[in-house]
Amino acid sequence: MSSETRLAFEHPEARSEAHGQPAAPPDRISLRDHVVEAEIGAFQQERGTTQRLRFNIVVEVAAPEGPVADDVDKILSYDTITESIAFELAAERLNLLETLAERVADRILAAPQAQRTFVRIEKLDRGPGALGVEIVRTRGQSAPVAMSGAEMPHPVVVHLSNAAIAAPELIGLLDTLEAWKAPAILTVGYADQPVPVANRDLPQRRIDLLSLEINAWLLAARDRRCVVVGTRTELDWAMKHGQICVWAPSKIVLDAVDGHDADVTDPLALTAWFAHQMQAQEILSVGGALPETDIPARALGIGEAP
Repeated sequence: MSSETRLAFEHPEARSEAHGQPAAPPDRISLRDHVVEAEIGAFQQERGTTQRLRFNIVVEVAAPEGPVADDVDKILSYDTITESIAFELAAERLNLLETLAERVADRILAAPQAQRTFVRIEKLDRGPGALGVEIVRTRGQSAPVAMSGAEMPHPVVVHLSNAAIAAPELIGLLDTLEAWKAPAILTVGYADQPVPVANRDLPQRRIDLLSLEINAWLLAARDRRCVVVGTRTELDWAMKHGQICVWAPSKIVLDAVDGHDADVTDPLALTAWFAHQMQAQEILSVGGALPETDIPARALGIGEAP
């Protein structure tokens, strides 16, 4: 650990002595010993359980123009730090503390006052001591943060039955979806073949997800416009560029904070769960029943215009 990083977490007196008397030392705000529980980790034994994470964060901020005058709008709120942590933990299940630290730093540095941030995250339940990472990031190094709900496109999620996938009318449906202003994401059920049985919950969940993805690829074989995608980044890109995509569910379900709520044995229920994740404006079910959902939903016959 560099001396600069160490000093970021030291008492202000220690930092003052180390730096002498600089012309314009930066103002700093900090969050110390902030402990939350989250599911995180690359090892299989870390899935399906939570562990304690301890955050220590220091943010160097631009000095306000003129007196603060006790005006909260002129300073960087502590809530910016805690909300950045909460947002990134809720956005996706992660394998690495390094990834979480990067994303928290990026989100903090999106605030106009933030100039540099020191982020330390430790796992408290993985051994007799605290295991952690420390990073330093400066404005300009940070990546663009994920879109907020207000900025995110609201797609139409279209669930296709196997009969709809095989029907000649599929091409006309894709033509219609391609002409819409709203982006379309297609979901599918199991292919018309038996799903292997594993007799253990975790392997069976993986098998069920892979069985759904087999059918997604069968759909993609029908038309080049149906591009199979499995990550949130790919979905966001496809929606912004008007690309029709077919959802491959494994990664998003397994990485979601609430992924255990996704019923992978019921493709319609999984479609409804996914539509909530994507903040969909509507669900269309072509050639099948409607899912139970509070999102507006319509059932269409094969060949029926949306």
